[in-house]
Amino acid sequence: MAVDIDELARRLYEAPPDGFVAARSAAVADAKKSGDPQAARQIAALRKPTVAAWLVNLLALRRPELIDELVELATALRDAQRGLRGDELRELSVQRRQVVSSLVAEAQKLAVAQDPALRRVKLPTGEVEATLTAALAEPEVAEQVQSGRLVRAATYAGFGEVPRPRLRLVTDAAAAPSGAAEPAAAEPDVDPALGDWSAPVSKLDERRHRAEEKARAEREARRRELKRELTQARRAEEKATAALEQARSAESDAGHSIDEIEEQIAELERQRIVAQAELSRRKLARRSAERDASAARRRTGDVEAAIEDLEADEPV
Repeated sequence: MAVDIDELARRLYEAPPDGFVAARSAAVADAKKSGDPQAARQIAALRKPTVAAWLVNLLALRRPELIDELVELATALRDAQRGLRGDELRELSVQRRQVVSSLVAEAQKLAVAQDPALRRVKLPTGEVEATLTAALAEPEVAEQVQSGRLVRAATYAGFGEVPRPRLRLVTDAAAAPSGAAEPAAAEPDVDPALGDWSAPVSKLDERRHRAEEKARAEREARRRELKRELTQARRAEEKATAALEQARSAESDAGHSIDEIEEQIAELERQRIVAQAELSRRKLARRSAERDASAARRRTGDVEAAIEDLEADEPV
């Protein structure tokens, strides 16, 4: 029977984090037993969420319509900022604070409904608020929140987008600012005696041709330079992408190591509890044996005394 990874992931991320590792290990074992190693690998790759991430996941999984409203508000905020609509932006900022506060309260409510014991525990609401605020500002964070598989809380230092500069290639013709006067044309040589142009037209054509050739050569040199920069940029991008993948893999391995250690800690804790119970049982047995031994010693002493008394009463 094929394993429904999405449904399984939903159950894992919807349940409190303290049981995540054990539930994931059981699911991996079931997938291997059913002959689906690919599903087992996918399940094993699921990371344990922090408590703050679990609270956000509860919102995404139990109240997705509230997260959708958060995303819509984020879009409205970005549009207002791009349009420099100050009044609308201020109004939306007030709405942002109200929405985030109500979502934090709803996350607490869902957590307590899931586990009533959490009513007596201080939940990391500050991290939940920071994550929701980051989702308002960063579309990538919003996508992670909507997925319901958040692993760590997110933070955002400010609010709003930084406009990206527009870049264009400036040529000699485009370098002059708009409205600037055109450079004055070179005055032709005039023979005062003749009152006519003394420079032949062919020389003017030659000058124009040389200017065009120079501009063409400069453009070609600039094109070659940009192509070299593009090649270097692509190589740097490939190198950075490979480093990113390596870092992600290392992070995943470290996360798995932590999960395995947590499993070992949980197993050791279970063994400690069992050992403590066995120690208590053996202490009780020792105390009972001590009482029995003391009673036996007293009985021996009594019998020995009775024998001595009996022997003392016998006639010589």
